[in-house]
Amino acid sequence: MSQSTRDGRAWEPEYLVAIDDRKCIGCGRCYKVCGREVMTLKGITDEGEIVSLDDDEDDEVEKKIMVMADTGACIGCGACARVCPTNCQTHVPASQAA
Repeated sequence: MSQSTRDGRAWEPEYLVAIDDRKCIGCGRCYKVCGREVMTLKGITDEGEIVSLDDDEDDEVEKKIMVMADTGACIGCGACARVCPTNCQTHVPASQAA
């Protein structure tokens, strides 16, 4: 699924397919640059359970992380990868995406 830029150079989108919750620090930089709501901020409890960040559960959250929210919305621009300080994301070329 090769595409081209406006001036005709070859370009292939690389879609975000996963976020490593062990590496993610929940900084939100990727969320801020993504205009498509592909990711969302969640919390991880002491037991390793991923939970919504409701006021009721804030005390139970050990750390905050970004998780995939709408994988189909990703257009493969790569902006999230460029701003991630921990390199916790996995992207695949459009030709390999299922």
